[in-house]
Amino acid sequence: MRDTRSDLYNLRLEALEHLMAEWGQPAFRARQTFRQLYRRLAADPHQMSDLPLALRERLAAETRVGLLQLERQQTADAGLTRKALWRSEGGVVLESVLMVYEDRSTVCVSTQAGCAMGCVFCATGRLGLLRNISAGEIVAQVVWANRELRALVPGPPGERVSNIVFMGMGEAFANYERWWSAVETLHDPHGMHMGARTMTVSTVGLVPGIRRLAEEALPINLAISLHAPDDELRSALMPINKRYPLAELMAATREYIAGTKRRVSFEYVLLEGRNDTPAHGVALARLLRGMLCHVNLIPWNPVPGMPLGRSERRRVLAFQDELLKASIPCTVRVERGVEIAAACGQLAGVQQEPGAASTEIRLG
Repeated sequence: MRDTRSDLYNLRLEALEHLMAEWGQPAFRARQTFRQLYRRLAADPHQMSDLPLALRERLAAETRVGLLQLERQQTADAGLTRKALWRSEGGVVLESVLMVYEDRSTVCVSTQAGCAMGCVFCATGRLGLLRNISAGEIVAQVVWANRELRALVPGPPGERVSNIVFMGMGEAFANYERWWSAVETLHDPHGMHMGARTMTVSTVGLVPGIRRLAEEALPINLAISLHAPDDELRSALMPINKRYPLAELMAATREYIAGTKRRVSFEYVLLEGRNDTPAHGVALARLLRGMLCHVNLIPWNPVPGMPLGRSERRRVLAFQDELLKASIPCTVRVERGVEIAAACGQLAGVQQEPGAASTEIRLG
């Protein structure tokens, strides 16, 4: 029988205050509940010890804490990279990745189950769009990462991930309303209180979403998946370019930079012999000249069944050199979790067999 209780992660603070008012409770009970959910990471209303027993029991009876079911978890990099496979209502799956470094911790969050964008180098794109996920399902992935981090790096009770990147499965701007609701919940000072500049959203180049983000009050960081310096090649790699070609995308990006005064990151996956020659680097530098931007070069991560090649290190460095000679800030991303299919472009909701250095944790 389907559980019809409301998911507390779907409720912004104002909605939770409204619910408490309907139940005859003061507004501060909503703030207490929010703190329990996002600071103490309570997984069940019965754990919310600062709430009256009767309220805990009503919350447990009439609401839920999260709709996602953690089906399986894998680790790599000595446990510092952790990938979660979630099953949501209706049976669709999605994935999240936590990466812990010496100076920071980042959670890569999915904003859809599957993806409709169809980029030829991306495992998620092969699935097509399975469904949009709710704000609560987006938020739940960050809560999971915080629980994992506290178990992995014992520290003060307020320990939490330092960065959130909406770069997992799906296109955030194609699920804008739910994604932005999740952003506001994560930012809320009564809850997790994540700074806006600690969050980054990636888009394949949905121009209306870029323009909409420029008008938002919270200064979320913007990353644009580019992957080619000209329309012919980009359209072959990314079908969305036929709808929003480079001239339109670059115009919207320049408007975004001018209006927000914020730097944009461009992501560029390097495919052996397809988009990784020095000539491609020169063309990319020409395209980005004069923009307040940074380029992340990403050697393609293998996806079974895709007839593509990963650029060799020497080709990556030669490409990077062309950008640096043109004074375009550029770095090569250090990938994590490749052996458990947790790296950029590998998320597909299907667990790959882990390598010798990885550990698999089955749940349930």
